[in-house]
Amino acid sequence: MGPLRRLIVIVLFDGVDLLDVTGPPEVFSLVQRETCDVTSYQIALAAETLDPVTTSAGVRVLPDITFREASTRSIDTLLVPGSVEVDSEGRVHALADPVVVDWVKTLATRTRRITSVCVGAHILAAAGLLDGKRATTHWSTAQQLAADHPMVEVDADPIFIREGDVWTGAGISACLDLSLALVADDFGETVALRVARQLVMYLKRPSGQSQFSVPLEPVSMTRRVEDLRHYVMRHISDQLTAADIAAYAHVGERQLARIFKSELGTTPAAYIESARVEAARNQLESTDVTLERIASTCGFGTTDTLIRAFRRQLDTTPTEYRRRFRAGSR
Repeated sequence: MGPLRRLIVIVLFDGVDLLDVTGPPEVFSLVQRETCDVTSYQIALAAETLDPVTTSAGVRVLPDITFREASTRSIDTLLVPGSVEVDSEGRVHALADPVVVDWVKTLATRTRRITSVCVGAHILAAAGLLDGKRATTHWSTAQQLAADHPMVEVDADPIFIREGDVWTGAGISACLDLSLALVADDFGETVALRVARQLVMYLKRPSGQSQFSVPLEPVSMTRRVEDLRHYVMRHISDQLTAADIAAYAHVGERQLARIFKSELGTTPAAYIESARVEAARNQLESTDVTLERIASTCGFGTTDTLIRAFRRQLDTTPTEYRRRFRAGSR
């Protein structure tokens, strides 16, 4: 018998959004490649029968197991995608097949973690799994979700939201961001970052928000720039300057500025501040340490400098950011 792997069951049904089904497995499959960990994930596509399922894109997908068979398994993560219909006036409506809703309700009792991507949140809500919880979905159906399920606190702004062991994601490509967050939760942020680089994506951490994302991780064209970016992160708590980076790279400051502009689209000073804000965001989301401590460990020196940087980068304050986006907070 081989090593046990985390079983991820993805729910299938006719009309399901194709990317919601195929995007997350691409993320999960890279974990084993990046870590050589054969105990990473096992993906199973589950449907009512083993007949081919026709997605919204017209592509047919073959289920691996039936819902009934899945209900006998120990599931690590239940991932629920969604589907929509568009009326004659171009309005989008999320769908929730009662049969699928009933099976999701059943499978939820067998899983450690429940997730929805895009309008799959409507299925979780119909199953009663979002009552009393904050949740997100695709912006186009957020009002419908709130109207149909008043017990759910709908927030259409975030890319994804975690409420304990229930995760909801926003629309379309955000399924990749949510999947990266799940990888970070399981294997740590370093592994998730490596996977994100392979996907040529920015890493969005748990509770990461689209309007608060700091693009620190574009894939660089040269190893030298990769090395410089890691140098910045290693010395984030120091009083790091562009001159320090130039000295480390054995180039002049003007040449360093040209390198950063051409490969990262920013200046060294702006990159350093973005890196510090990103580090501070992570601490605000995941710890209760004081602003003074965060300012020190992230290289800002004083809380005033920290606050000014947050206002420039995110148009908010560290205190307000923590209040809204502290992981697991309500």
